Amino acid sequence: MEKRIGTVLIEVENKENVQIMNEVISRHSQIIIGRQGLPRNNTLSIISLVLEGTTDEIGSLTGQLGRISGIQVKSVLLKNKENE
Repeated sequence: MEKRIGTVLIEVENKENVQIMNEVISRHSQIIIGRQGLPRNNTLSIISLVLEGTTDEIGSLTGQLGRISGIQVKSVLLKNKENE
């Protein structure tokens, strides 16, 4: 299956489920190229992930993150030119 390059932006609105979020991210570490965390204030943080994986792998990550209460997720994917 074709791999894609993408980014996932995660807004942490409630820190009570951060441990669950980190466990999900750790389970998908094989597709994560980079991670950047930006604390905004006591109740809001932003995490940006840069990924390389199939649409199924990336969809699995974003789907699991999206089901966590207090977490909002958006993703953008590009075609990987190396596969053409």
